[in-house]
Amino acid sequence: MFAMQMFDILSFIVPIMFIVVFGIIIFSIIQGISTWHKNNNSPRLTVPAVIVAKRTDVSHYQHANAGDMSGVHGFHTTSSTTYYVTFQVESGDRMEFHVSGSEYGMLAEGDTGRLTFQGTRYLSFER
Repeated sequence: MFAMQMFDILSFIVPIMFIVVFGIIIFSIIQGISTWHKNNNSPRLTVPAVIVAKRTDVSHYQHANAGDMSGVHGFHTTSSTTYYVTFQVESGDRMEFHVSGSEYGMLAEGDTGRLTFQGTRYLSFER
């Protein structure tokens, strides 16, 4: 009797979870396409700016060796770094952009120059 009740609960929960996960994936895809489209339709602007801050976000991931999720064969770790630079324009507004690692290395806090961007997309910074 208890086993039948568990089966009834699982037959209800599993499809709901599938729909929720699928919905989150679809929402993320639509949101990414929307941002891409919005950036493409935004004007390219070049404005005087100062670099006021730089930051990184490091993410670590663990993967099981030999595809064994139990970890019997151990784990290996990979990491990825995301780079951000914050610019302040003449009006006092600040904007933070995701930049490549090589671009991040070439920029220093306090640099003054001309920032070129399109929507939320960083394009370049010339001293």
